[in-house]
Amino acid sequence: MNKWEHDHSFGQDKKKPGEFRTLIVIAMTFTTMILEIVAGIIYGSMALLADGLHMASHASALMISMIAYVYARRYAHDKRFSFGTGKVNSLAGFTGAILLAAFALVMAWESVGRLFAPLPIAFNQALMVAVFGLVVNGLSVLVLGHDHGHHHDHEHHDEHAHDHSHHHEHDHNLRSAYLHVLADALTSVLAIFALLAGKYYALNWLDPVMGIVGAVLVARWSYGLLKMTIAVLLDHQGPQELQELIRRNIADIQGADVVDLHLWQIGPGMYSLIMSIATSDPLEVQLYKQAIPQDSGIVHITVEVHQDHNVSSQTG
Repeated sequence: MNKWEHDHSFGQDKKKPGEFRTLIVIAMTFTTMILEIVAGIIYGSMALLADGLHMASHASALMISMIAYVYARRYAHDKRFSFGTGKVNSLAGFTGAILLAAFALVMAWESVGRLFAPLPIAFNQALMVAVFGLVVNGLSVLVLGHDHGHHHDHEHHDEHAHDHSHHHEHDHNLRSAYLHVLADALTSVLAIFALLAGKYYALNWLDPVMGIVGAVLVARWSYGLLKMTIAVLLDHQGPQELQELIRRNIADIQGADVVDLHLWQIGPGMYSLIMSIATSDPLEVQLYKQAIPQDSGIVHITVEVHQDHNVSSQTG
C-alpha cells in the first residue's frame, strides 16, 4: 500500500464487545429453550412447550446479530465494500427491528383473541414458567445492557482518519439483540403481574390486557430502532451540529466557504465526509482537512477546492 492508498476496513476487522455478549446470551437462550421444550414434552405442559418455542424465535433473532458480527469482520478488507462493512451492523439491526414488530403484532393478535375468548389459565404452572423466563431474560438484559450502543473506539487510522475516542458508537446490531431480550423480560414481568392478579383477585382479563400493553411498548421500541437503522442505510445526513461545526471551522480559514457538504454514517460511530470549498486564495488540501474536528468520528474525508475570486475575504 503506497502513501496515497487507504485501508477502508475502519476497524471492522476487530471483534466488537457486543459480539461476545451476544454469544453468551445465545447460549443462555438456546439452553433454556431446549430445557423448556423437553420438559414440556415429558410433563405434558403446553405452557412450558409454548414458552420454549417462543424463545426459539428470539434465539433466531440473536443468531442474526451474531452472524452479522462475524460477516462484518470476515469481509472488512473486501474491496467490494467501498466504505467497509460497517453498515452490516445497521442491516442486522433493521432486520431485528422488523422481527420485533412482527413479535408485537403476534402478541397483540393473541391478546385481543383471548380478551374476547378467554381460556382457562393454570396459574401455578404459568407463574413458574414466567418467573423462570424472567430470571433468564433478566440475566440476558444485564449481559447485553452493560454498554450497548456506547462503546468507545480508540483505533487510529491512516492520514485521512481521525481519533474519535470521545465519540459514542451506536451499535444497532447490539441494540437489536438487547431489545429482543428486553422485550422478553418485559412480557415476563407483565405476565407475572397479570397472573398474580388473576390467581388472587380473579382478574383474569388482566392477562390479555397486559399482553396488549406489552405489544404496544415493543412496537415503540421497534419503531425507534427502525428509524435509526433506516437513516444509516439510506445515507441520511450526519448530525446537524457536526455539519455546522465543520462549516464554522472552514469559515475561520481566510477566504474559504463550504459550498457543498455530505456527511453520512458508514458504521458504528464512523462517518464519511465529502465537501467542496470555494475560496479566492486556495491553500493545501491538508490544511482544510486539519480543520475537521479530531474527535468527530470522521474516518474518510474527500475535499474539493475551487478557486472563486467572487468569494468574499470576509468569510475567514
